[in-house]
Amino acid sequence: MKKVQTTCNYCSLACNLDFHVEGNTIQKVMPTPDYPVNKNFACIKGLSLDKPAIVNHTNPLPRIKEGKGKFKNVSWEEGFRHTAGKINEIIKKYGNEAFAAISTGQLTMEEMALLGHVGRNFLRGDVDGNTRLCMATSVVAHKQCLGYDAPPYTLNDFELSDTIILIGANPVVAHPIVWDRICSNKNKKLIVIDPRNSESAQRADYWYGIKPKSDLALLYTLANILIEKGWIDKNYVDSYTEAFEEFKAHVAAFKLDEVEKATGISAEKLMDLAKMIHEGKKVSLWWTMGVNQSYAGVRTAQAIMAIAVMTGNIGREGTGGNSLTGQCNAMGSRAFSHQAGLYGGGDFDNPKRREAVCNALGITDEQLVNKPTAPYNVIIEKILAGTIKCLWILCTNPRHSWANNETFQKAIEKLELFIVQDIYDDTDSSMDCDIFLPVVPGIKKEGTIINTERRLSAMRPVIERRPDDRTDYQVIFGLGEALGMGSLLDNWKTPKDAFNLMKKCSKGMPCEITGVDYDALVNSKGIQWPFREGETLASDERRLFENNKFYHPSGKFKFMFEAIPENPIKNTEEFPYTLNTGRGTVGQWHTQTRTREVAFVQDVSAKDAYVLLNPDLAKKYSLAENDLLEIRSINGQNATFKARITANVPFDQLYAPIHYIETNKLTPSLYDPYSKEPSYKTTPVNIKKEGVKG
Repeated sequence: MKKVQTTCNYCSLACNLDFHVEGNTIQKVMPTPDYPVNKNFACIKGLSLDKPAIVNHTNPLPRIKEGKGKFKNVSWEEGFRHTAGKINEIIKKYGNEAFAAISTGQLTMEEMALLGHVGRNFLRGDVDGNTRLCMATSVVAHKQCLGYDAPPYTLNDFELSDTIILIGANPVVAHPIVWDRICSNKNKKLIVIDPRNSESAQRADYWYGIKPKSDLALLYTLANILIEKGWIDKNYVDSYTEAFEEFKAHVAAFKLDEVEKATGISAEKLMDLAKMIHEGKKVSLWWTMGVNQSYAGVRTAQAIMAIAVMTGNIGREGTGGNSLTGQCNAMGSRAFSHQAGLYGGGDFDNPKRREAVCNALGITDEQLVNKPTAPYNVIIEKILAGTIKCLWILCTNPRHSWANNETFQKAIEKLELFIVQDIYDDTDSSMDCDIFLPVVPGIKKEGTIINTERRLSAMRPVIERRPDDRTDYQVIFGLGEALGMGSLLDNWKTPKDAFNLMKKCSKGMPCEITGVDYDALVNSKGIQWPFREGETLASDERRLFENNKFYHPSGKFKFMFEAIPENPIKNTEEFPYTLNTGRGTVGQWHTQTRTREVAFVQDVSAKDAYVLLNPDLAKKYSLAENDLLEIRSINGQNATFKARITANVPFDQLYAPIHYIETNKLTPSLYDPYSKEPSYKTTPVNIKKEGVKG
């Protein structure tokens, strides 16, 4: 029996697992001992990665629509030729702006990079990813404050911090490995700031039940308290930051005696929080989707970083203002997808970076795309406006996951060509496509994953592919060949080739990986970037900014802030309640395409969409447990849910898991102005019991 170590391609932790294989059959899946991320622990999702290979029976050949409701399977050669022909026809007729693609943070770094080369450099289309739905806010916040998209921490900081503050984060459900690391820390205070008494809040030492989207008011007031009390590291602020005096003047307007009205948090409780930060020696503040998925997400994330930096909680073990990523390779997407920035980072209009990337790839400046992609929301808007005629989506399910998802259905109907590349041919998106390109799950392919703490790890095949099986890399490459890229693909023939190209592109950048050897990642503990050629690793756990140098030309951290924006969609008399969304159980993942195959998940997860609501609100509408209720949204849509009654949700709020298509039917087309990330978390709604008029 052989053992294969590979990387889980679900969440952003990117745990490593050992697969025990005999006769091309997986006998056992175990966490990799002593891997720095998961330390011999894994959640049910990772331990069930063998299931898609067993249960999924998708035909391994491309499927092409012949007429209404009629499809045929064709050879890969014909599938590539047909797909490329259709794309070229559309571009010839309408221009390059008629093509777009949407990818996912569950692809490998090499697949992301190759897609950027095909879709952006060659086709000159817009190619964004569903990383836009989870991490775009953190990316922009990092770039503006730190000078680069550079999460500074190592996951070991959860075990080294004496004061852990979770803001809009629920690791018990969303990041179980993180929760295990938190529980391993016996010498910490755990504080959770969340509108809902979430699974993590219930286990915290202190829960701050904040009003939805009053984060900025709370954080600016907290900053003002710390400054007024002198509970800041003045030497650090003076030496290593800029725009602090302006920030100080801005937050001075946020008075302690006004905080309860704005946030629901009493002045006394907020003062207690300020004291805990002041008294802590190693304070870490962590945020995730509760902050990112907001119309004011970027400024909220930056306020969190500001509090960490001005109190000197940066660049030391157990500290930081830290973003937890959503998907396994969101960091690979952010740094190497060629979507919003050049490979390895940098702007498309920077001549020096353009020259460096061209030299690395062996192409001319004319062959390198000259502008960032249109973001996800603009791609959908362009489809609805009739500008984009062809959309290729890869391993994501936007018919379900896109905000206000009925608009994606309308977009599908407007397209002349809709291509879906996925493991499954029966997702909400693939059921409606014109061309379906089937691909294998992660246990059959190779590449590199970069996790939330910047750690590169190897994904390697666990079992052999069938003769007609194709990886995402093979499909992207094959389509590139059929499109006529010719010699432009000479340096991209294998994932290892793509990795080595990205190494060259990273040279001199904060995310430099020139010292990482593709083959040496196998059976390793992974390597965090930066790791430059000639360097040696002193530790498996490394954090950024230990030298107090940031990535702005000044070398300093920049405070970013502004007036709190007014909520664009306020509650009204017609829509008096607020719908919040997030994960349901630890076994569920996104749109439940993969996790539906895990028996345990099916046993503990509700088949039908449900919503959590307060007992008093249920009583008002005569709702009992599992009664059906209709939720009407301010976006003009309505959907039916089963009632789940719990005191963990305030009277005027509801909470629905994202794993049901009904949930994002109700969320609005509203985005942060800087990151263009959708605001999934605070939708004004009304409810009524199913069958009741009114």
